[in-house]
Amino acid sequence: MVNGLNIRLRALEPKDIDILYQWENDQKLWSFGCTTAPFSRHVLDQYIENSHHDIYTTGQLRFMIDTINAHPQTIGMVDLYAFEPFHMRSGVGIMINEDFRNKGYGSEAIDLIIEYAFKFMNFKQLFCEITIDNPSSLILFKNKGFQQTGTRIEWVRRGNKFIDTHFLQLINTNHI
Repeated sequence: MVNGLNIRLRALEPKDIDILYQWENDQKLWSFGCTTAPFSRHVLDQYIENSHHDIYTTGQLRFMIDTINAHPQTIGMVDLYAFEPFHMRSGVGIMINEDFRNKGYGSEAIDLIIEYAFKFMNFKQLFCEITIDNPSSLILFKNKGFQQTGTRIEWVRRGNKFIDTHFLQLINTNHI
């Protein structure tokens, strides 16, 4: 577990099946990844069951985001993905449930995942890909020190059109 002031990042648990099923099958979120079809409960159960494998085995690692208060709730998830051990880099993605957005939870979750990736895992860099129609995420990551290093033209399909994606990187200047 990675603890912050208002939230904690934790491993997936079997109890997460209902919320994971809801989020992974929310078609509004599909275009932020590469999802093209719904996930069955069975597939998500297997995903949770195998989530104990480390990032060196699977190339990805998902944390659930829980509030730390009198009534803790799971409010989102943050992923390290496309991990490349030789280059010591990983992508980072975040999803905060709509009811909990713009309350600082996403900002704290990014702080915690950066700390985990750089101080514990000793990654050299993190990157993220943000579509041009997601200005909130662009502001969030830039506020955390990520620098926009490129734009991928017509990279993501939205219905019948393609939109650009910004590529951002955060370099660990203390990497050993």
